[in-house]
Amino acid sequence: MRALIYEAPRTISYTEALSVREPADDEVTVRIVASGICHSDLSVLDGTIQWPAPAVLGHEGAGVIEKIGSHVHGLKPGDHVALHTLAYCGHCRHCETGFPTHCRATLGNRSQPFQLNGAPVSNFAATSTFAEITVVKQQQAVKIDPSVPLDVACLIGCGVLTGVGTVINRADVATGDTAAVFGAGGVGLNVIQGLRLAGAARIIAVDLLSSRETMARDFGATDFIDASAVDAVAQIKALLHDPSGPHASGADWAFECSGSGAALRSAVASLGWGGNCLIVGVPAASAMLELPVATMGFVDRGIMGVRYGASRPHRDIPAYLQLYKNGALKLDELVTRRYRLDQYAEAFDDLEHGRLARGVFVF
Repeated sequence: MRALIYEAPRTISYTEALSVREPADDEVTVRIVASGICHSDLSVLDGTIQWPAPAVLGHEGAGVIEKIGSHVHGLKPGDHVALHTLAYCGHCRHCETGFPTHCRATLGNRSQPFQLNGAPVSNFAATSTFAEITVVKQQQAVKIDPSVPLDVACLIGCGVLTGVGTVINRADVATGDTAAVFGAGGVGLNVIQGLRLAGAARIIAVDLLSSRETMARDFGATDFIDASAVDAVAQIKALLHDPSGPHASGADWAFECSGSGAALRSAVASLGWGGNCLIVGVPAASAMLELPVATMGFVDRGIMGVRYGASRPHRDIPAYLQLYKNGALKLDELVTRRYRLDQYAEAFDDLEHGRLARGVFVF
């Protein structure tokens, strides 16, 4: 079958000779119809995320179930499904209290379900959607309405769950709040539309690429700051000025979506009194953040980590797709371009140089 094989940093190849094992008792085999191309895949390629090679990358997938294991319930061959990365156990205290992103089983669960020329090949993020066929835990496949195009539904699996979920599940955005979103790529755009859904009154998009302004505004941004041309923090504080003093001026919420340490420092500095910053992007593991304590503790500011939008996929995926069908959530507009799998070099170059909100591989 066709697949992309991550071989080493900055090295990936196309093959038609990959094979995948049969599903275990609690797994399903899914024929991938479409896969989103996420910046996290680039982060593996450039070494920001360290992952053993060889491996099949990709983690935003949608397709059709081909086979099911003997203990699988609620799914059958022919079902259309959107995949997510949380291979949670389903019975720990975190799963049973509705926090699957806290489940320890979702960390370090690398396996080797593939083979290439007789040698084992790893999965990635428990999904591996840069392959025609993959196997996942049954809880990772969420049945969806077959009327939803799979080349749109695939985007739910990371960019939408992470971006919209961060606002809805992790933050506590109230109607009328203000927010700054640092990074207007695929995840940032979903944070922006999550803020729009939550009723934020002022949504300021910040990016180094001025070309992203139109799309940011289309998704709900009320303002746009080109951080390559001006001091973004100063601009945010001017837009959200509080006459009581400089410590009060700024955003109620800041979302860092680019994985940049510099952007994270700016996001924290852009907060107003009582504001909170959420770390959404994935920086290098060695990234550090140094802050003056007085500007945090004395004015009730906070910093929050967020994993995968604090998602509850079997609740969130159907809800987001219903919002899409109602016209409240933009998904079609996220897809900048579709590619064949063998066009991977062009697709990754487009993503790396900021030409895409989301690219999609269509099998």
